[in-house]
Amino acid sequence: MKERKDSAKDSANDSVRVITPLPHREGPGGGLSGVGHGLLLPYYHKGVIEAGCDEAGRGCLAGSVYAAAVILPDGYENTLLNDSKQLTEKRRYALREQIEHDAVAWAVGIVTPEEIDRINILNASILAMHRALDQLQIRPEAIIVDGNRFKPYSREVDGYTISIPHTTIVKGDAKYMSIAAASILAKTYRDDYMNQLAAEYPQYDWQQNKGYPTKKHREAIRRYGTTPYHRMSYNLLGSGELSLPFEDI
Repeated sequence: MKERKDSAKDSANDSVRVITPLPHREGPGGGLSGVGHGLLLPYYHKGVIEAGCDEAGRGCLAGSVYAAAVILPDGYENTLLNDSKQLTEKRRYALREQIEHDAVAWAVGIVTPEEIDRINILNASILAMHRALDQLQIRPEAIIVDGNRFKPYSREVDGYTISIPHTTIVKGDAKYMSIAAASILAKTYRDDYMNQLAAEYPQYDWQQNKGYPTKKHREAIRRYGTTPYHRMSYNLLGSGELSLPFEDI
């Protein structure tokens, strides 16, 4: 797939270019002409190389936060794509294989628990998405992001800093195919990671809860203390000021 030439506008600093975003091409009522029932929308901006981004693990008490970026081909259709939270585990993993096969480009970014504690989970989630975008072999001309928070993203290209426009979309993983695809990749790769950690620390039930704040997880923290993978900036017990045998991390 060929990249379009930059529709870029030089700034006062010749080393910085900003890609001018094109008008939103979504149809009336949140739909697009020609899109059948059961299909998510194929794009937000028509006629540009668009990457969808999403994260997984933001609300967890333990483990890294993962994010993915996906560029799908023009005219791509997949009636099975949906927000990863609405899919069974078996369907998610089947779709992961299909997404990786079909995508023009895809990548996963990771931010560790230590980094989360240092910069907070919002910044960590955005950083994970930036890291995923950094790894894309094809540079997007626009970025769409699940949620309502993001930070400007730019890449160095041939000595220029290219600032790529982004759009945040609440519940975007249930509206746009590329964001849904990113949500599936982020979720499944993070699940794989938590399953590996579960073998090391089986008492926290990470095989089942994936690090989220379940009753069993919090009871294990109360009983056994924390691990190097717990996010120490989080309210790990949910309430109260209890003394815990926290490990140094």
